[in-house]
Amino acid sequence: MEIELLGISPVLPSQDIDRDVEWYEKNVGFQLIHKDKMYAVLRRETFSIHLQWHADTEDDPLLGGSVIRIFVQHIEPIFQEFVNRRTIKPSKLRLNTDWGTNEFGFYDLNNNAIFIVESL
Repeated sequence: MEIELLGISPVLPSQDIDRDVEWYEKNVGFQLIHKDKMYAVLRRETFSIHLQWHADTEDDPLLGGSVIRIFVQHIEPIFQEFVNRRTIKPSKLRLNTDWGTNEFGFYDLNNNAIFIVESL
C-alpha cells in the first residue's frame, strides 16, 4: 500500500497569540479552531496553521524566519483574494518561474514567509 500525503500543519513561532490569530483571520482567511495563551490552531479548508508562543529569549528563542509553501491549483482566484484583502500588492504574482511554478508570497507579523504556489 502506498502512503498518501494529506497535508501539512506547520507550527510557527509567535510573540503574541491574540494579535497573530486576528492577523491570520483578517489577512489570510483562516478560522480559529483552538486558542489558549500559549498555542493556537487555525484552519482554512484542508490546511491548518499552528501558532506557538515563544519569549524570544536565549532559553526560548522565537527563531523567526520559518517558511511554508502552500500548493494550490488555479492560483489566480486566491491571488485576487489576497490582493483584495490588501495582504499583497498586485505586482507580487510571479508567473512561470524558472523552477516551474506560478507563485506569490508574503510575511506574517513574526517574519515567517508564506508562499502560495501552483506547479506548472
